[in-house]
This record gives sequence, C-alpha cells and structure tokens, in this order.
Amino acid sequence: MLGLSRDGLCEFAEGMWAHQSAVNALTALSRRAAIAGFDLRVASAFRSYGRQSDIVNAKWLGHRPVVDEEGVGLHRAALSDTDWLAAILRFSALPGTSRHHWGTDFDIWDRSAVTDDYTPQLLTSEYQPCGVFAEMRAWLDAQISADNAEGFYKPYDVDRGGVAPEPWHISYRPLAQGYFRQLSLSQCLPLWLGHADPSGQCHAPLQMVSLLEADAEAIFKRYVLMT
Repeated sequence: MLGLSRDGLCEFAEGMWAHQSAVNALTALSRRAAIAGFDLRVASAFRSYGRQSDIVNAKWLGHRPVVDEEGVGLHRAALSDTDWLAAILRFSALPGTSRHHWGTDFDIWDRSAVTDDYTPQLLTSEYQPCGVFAEMRAWLDAQISADNAEGFYKPYDVDRGGVAPEPWHISYRPLAQGYFRQLSLSQCLPLWLGHADPSGQCHAPLQMVSLLEADAEAIFKRYVLMT
C-alpha cells in the first residue's frame, strides 16, 4: 500500500496498473459514460513510491512547476520553505501516502471533448463550468451523488484545508477505504528519512526531510487524514 511494489495489480493499459476489481468497475463506468456521450480516459493509475518521490523532490527543488488552484505558476523565491511545501502538498502527495499507490484510484478525462493533439493538464480550470471536461464532470458527479458510479467516489471533492479539490481524481471505494484505514505516519516517516523498507530496500531521503521531521504529525493529519 506504500507503492513499494505492484503485487496483486494487473496491467489494464500500456504502463497502467490497478486492482482487477477496480479495473472491472472502471470498465463498467466507461461504458456508461460512452452511452452518455463521453470517452472516459485514464491519465494516471498506480504510481510507485519512487515515482512519487521524484515528483515531490523535483517540485521542491524547482525543477517541476508548482501551481495554485487556477494553474498559475508559483515562484520558489517568493515563498518560505513552509509555504513552498504547503503549495506542493496541495496537489502532490508525499510518497507513501498517495492514493495512487493502492491500485484503486484513477485520474480521468474526456477524450471526446478535445482535439487529437490535446494533452490533459489535470487543472481545475479544465473541469470548471466553462472547462473542456465540465460536461463529463457534471455527469459523473450526478452518478456519484446518486450512489450509481460503480463504487467510485471523489475523495478530494471539496477543500478540507489540506489537499485541493481534484475533480479528475476518482477512487474505488470498496478497496480504497481499507487502504486508507491502514495509513500511518509510523510507516511513512522512516522511508522519508531514508531507512530501509520492509523488504530491506533503502530509498533516498526526501529533499525536504528536515522540515517534514520537525512537523510530521501536523503535516500527516492535514494532507493525508483530512480527506
């Protein structure tokens, strides 16, 4: 569940992995979306601990863009270390805590709403009322509200003070709830510090590890548990 392996997952598309039951539910949801006029596609599924570490470290070092809720780029020099980390964690989970580690969660978009050369950015603006994926979002939100979305829901549906709303992120509740209940700081902090994982493999410490260690409990509560 920490993204340390793909055991128990299946490859449902090139380079994309998930639990078979989640894939089955996604296939059923995609078929219903097609009847409604949408071409539901997956932008991201399983993501490993190492990949998530690369993303977070690159953002911390300024090698990868960090944006606000409107997609506007933020400048590293304008923010303190604490505020820069907060901006990163609004949209990028710390490794070990990402729901994409579980094989239950997907980032989705509507292929039918855009041209062939369009690359989805997974920005809030794409899913707002005037955005290119607004119609699919409205349809899916209605299915979720009616508890008719093949078991999927949106864990980041509203702003709870930690992770920003992510209208593109869906989670297969029958499996995801169990993984969520198993999340603990005691599992993640040693990995962030560079200690060996349960298999004996060591991972490089996160670039912002000193900041994390100093306020680990509050950060874990705000950006992991408050969903």
